[in-house]
Order: sequence, then C-alpha cells, then structure tokens
Amino acid sequence: MRIIVFYDLPVSTPDFRRNYQLFHSFIVKDGYDMLQYSVYCRLCNGHDSVNKFIKRLNDNAPPYGNVRVMKVTEKQYSEMYFLVGKPTVQEKITKSNKQLMLF
Repeated sequence: MRIIVFYDLPVSTPDFRRNYQLFHSFIVKDGYDMLQYSVYCRLCNGHDSVNKFIKRLNDNAPPYGNVRVMKVTEKQYSEMYFLVGKPTVQEKITKSNKQLMLF
C-alpha cells in the first residue's frame, strides 16, 4: 500500500513559515518521496503500517492549513497516468523492483 499526502500550508507570517518548514522536514525525514510540489508518497507494508504513519502525520500536522492523506493499493498507484512529464528516478527504482523487500 501507499500513502499519498497533499498539503497546502500558509506561509504569510514567520510562524506559518516555521510550521510549514517543520512539517515539510518531518515528511522528508519520515521517508516520503516527492511526487510534485506539496504532494508526497510513501510505501507501506499493509494496513497496520498505513495507520501508524497516518497517526504520525496527524501528530505532526500544523495547526493551520490543509493536509490530506489518501491510501491507495500498489495496483491503483501503478495505474497512474502521466499526462505531462515523466517519472522521477526514485519512482523508476521503486517500480523496477516490483516487489517490496523486507529486511
């Protein structure tokens, strides 16, 4: 499964910019890869893992703005179309493995 995070946060004041920076840093450190600006994606091992990461997002979400989370299966994610642009290097690496490696 995958988690896709969409966010639109205000940056009009120094406090808003700080909250934006803290949230952005959190999702990058938590293993999310950028799909587009303010759209990030993370691979998970199943429903329990998805719920754990959604809780972590909720705990670190800023008090203002708009943060949305969508969970999708690998099959749904693989059916995404590129109308303009192309996959990132990270997406090509993940797609070429075709299987989640467990350590």
